Amino acid sequence: MNHLNFNCLLLTINTSILVDEFGIHIFFICFTICAYFIKIIFNERKTKPKLTFLVPFPGYVTYPKDYNFLKELLIKPQSSPFSQTQNNDLYKTWNGEAIINFKWRVFGRYYYAGIWILFIIYLTCFTLASIPYDIFNKEVRKKLFFSSIILGFVHLLFEVRQFIWSPFRWISEIWNLFDLSAYLVPVLTSIYCINSYVDGDNADYTKAISVSCLLLDIKFLLFFRAFESFGIYFAIIIGVAKRIISFLFIILIIILGFAHALFILLEPKSDFSESEQGNLNDPNNPWSLTKKYHQMTEDGNIIKNAILIEEPDGYTNLFSNYPNSLLSMYLFLTGDRNSLSAWSPNENPLMIILMIIFSFVVVVYLMNLFIGLLNMAIEADNNRASYLAQKALILREIELFYLFPHQRRWKTWFPDIM
Repeated sequence: MNHLNFNCLLLTINTSILVDEFGIHIFFICFTICAYFIKIIFNERKTKPKLTFLVPFPGYVTYPKDYNFLKELLIKPQSSPFSQTQNNDLYKTWNGEAIINFKWRVFGRYYYAGIWILFIIYLTCFTLASIPYDIFNKEVRKKLFFSSIILGFVHLLFEVRQFIWSPFRWISEIWNLFDLSAYLVPVLTSIYCINSYVDGDNADYTKAISVSCLLLDIKFLLFFRAFESFGIYFAIIIGVAKRIISFLFIILIIILGFAHALFILLEPKSDFSESEQGNLNDPNNPWSLTKKYHQMTEDGNIIKNAILIEEPDGYTNLFSNYPNSLLSMYLFLTGDRNSLSAWSPNENPLMIILMIIFSFVVVVYLMNLFIGLLNMAIEADNNRASYLAQKALILREIELFYLFPHQRRWKTWFPDIM
């Protein structure tokens, strides 16, 4: 009996020891897990050292709080400091780039995509309507042209709003000229084509359609200027053109002067036509400048009176009027000297002197100087600042003319501090 009680006591002690050891292990495991989670929580709450950059222009992108909804929507929207600023130096810094990136990320890219899609629909309607094949009947073409007119007027409405907002800025930006031509010319062409279908007129508008398609394709290409890989090149094209416009004006005046001088020198002094030869003693008469074919006798003598005379055309004497004289100078500038080949150097030495002066001054000197200036201008505008300034104009157009007035007051889109 005593032995049995001793075994029970020993079993009880061993069991309590095991329970105590198990509890210690459980406590240690729980303590370790809690310590691990506490460490994670405190590490997450512990701020890591970092720099926070702020654009040091508070209120730069905000619009006035007081506004008239209908006036801003229909007539002239109020401006922000951002929409009034045109300074490329701002976009040479991180501040300017941060503003552009923020606006593009928040709302710019979505509205730009919508404008692009609307233009693609406009382009597609006009292109399908102007296909020179009998794929669509007249009724379908009329509907497509009518759709082109509606979409074109929608785009023109925004161009009119831009002009009302600032006429001088609208005229000074060359992109607006492309926009206006790409919207207005196809709309007018569509109106004329619909009228021809309604009146049963068989008028040919192929030339107007071809020009309209060219303008629409160029406008489609211009949408790529919002993306950096393409926009840098567009910025270079416009920037270089602005830098050398004065030099091009100088070349233009020189060409006009030489065209005027040669027009006075080589203009026909008598009236002529296809049926009337006029004064054949006039050295500038196209009938006197054309090729003549004489008959040769058996003894080798040439009969003075020509038996065949080639009929002159518009290129026989390009200096018969001033516009053609300008065309001749342009052809001479490109290397085509056939416009002066009808005159003999011995008969008109002054013409040769003028031709030599023009070749040296314009073709050799000024053209090579022009190439050098192009290289200098390209180096000056080959930077991201020019592209960002160009993108800023796109964003300005979107927020002023495509957003509603109350949207321009949203603090999430136009915060006081960035």
